[in-house]
Amino acid sequence: MSIKMIALAAATVAATATAASADNYFAFGDRLENSSTLELGTIRAAADGVVEIYDGRFGDLGALLGTEEVMAGANSDVRVNVGHGPDADVIAVLKVDGQIVAQQEYEVN
Repeated sequence: MSIKMIALAAATVAATATAASADNYFAFGDRLENSSTLELGTIRAAADGVVEIYDGRFGDLGALLGTEEVMAGANSDVRVNVGHGPDADVIAVLKVDGQIVAQQEYEVN
């Protein structure tokens, strides 16, 4: 394989990865009301996936608090039951095919 072909293949992979990540995002701000059900607003997913809420008190993914399935496309009014109001800030991740494709940290009021 020539160097030109390798460069073209690498550019194609990079462009595809960038386009895919642009289709996955959390549209809501960075603050949530403290509640047993966290209202995340609109979440856009390139394919069917799952939103997972983690304890984020140390800036890393802590204990898993709750999950909610999402469909491909825009999912409005996404709500995740976490059992009780979180004691600290949380981190939401969007997973598609088991891979994290978007992540958002939220300050819990």
